[in-house]
Amino acid sequence: MVVVLGPTACGKTRRGVAVARHFDGEIISADSRQIYRGMDIGTGKDLSDYGDDVAFHLIDIAPAGYKYNLYEYLRDYRAARADIENRGKLPILVGGTGLYIESALKGIVLPEVPADPELRASLAGKSLEELTEILSATKILHNTTDIDTPARAIRAIEIERYYAAHPDEALGARPKTSVPEDVIIGLDIDRDKRRASISRRLQARLDEGMLDEAKRLLDSGISPDDLIYYGLEYKYLTLHLTGSIGYRQMVDELETAIHRFAKRQMTWFRGMERRGFKITWLPYDMEDSLFIETVGNLIGQMRT
Repeated sequence: MVVVLGPTACGKTRRGVAVARHFDGEIISADSRQIYRGMDIGTGKDLSDYGDDVAFHLIDIAPAGYKYNLYEYLRDYRAARADIENRGKLPILVGGTGLYIESALKGIVLPEVPADPELRASLAGKSLEELTEILSATKILHNTTDIDTPARAIRAIEIERYYAAHPDEALGARPKTSVPEDVIIGLDIDRDKRRASISRRLQARLDEGMLDEAKRLLDSGISPDDLIYYGLEYKYLTLHLTGSIGYRQMVDELETAIHRFAKRQMTWFRGMERRGFKITWLPYDMEDSLFIETVGNLIGQMRT
């Protein structure tokens, strides 16, 4: 498999599609929010990049408002990869959700954790700080998205409590393979260029109608809390649309949040390297033909 990863706004989709076209592959998305239908502009699906000739998987597979989770992602990833390989195509994992990427590459198989209404009721009304403290007592918080919102923190506590009560099932959360020998390409963009790219893309998305997209989702019956749950763009758009913050404050705070998110992504990817993954970092603006040639050489090395 080929993996194309990197921080937000570095051009992962375009590069992944180029690899798919050249090496007869299909894309498996590794983006935790492109899962949802109707959340197009805010998640940067860039569906036009795929054209009519590149197939993609794990995009638009759940309704907005649903809380898709890691268990479901790994289940659907395994099915998509098997389908692609069975048809003799090259699977290409593309995205920036480090938890999804690393868990998939490690071959982790999670048990399905059911909802615990009594636990949820006991945690309802607690602040995010209180929930974070409870969760910290049961696990090391490698994944900061667990504590983005109270709803996410409660779900993370629910999962950890289930694992503690069902240790045999929790064994499924352990890696099933050693560090894989896949071709992992990281798109390298320096901090200043990354920040400039994020700012340009945010303005372009606002011009494209991202605020109207969020309004349509709210008008369709999705609650503000459910939309805020998805974080980043949808959190700040919803806060503005519900009158909590003004437009300028929304833009400024959202831009800051995206910059911080990109930094967290890079921290995760550097952590993957420390955990044994070999990531070949290529310049995000590398000339197209040289990029494909380099990826081809890496694939050839792996196959031999």
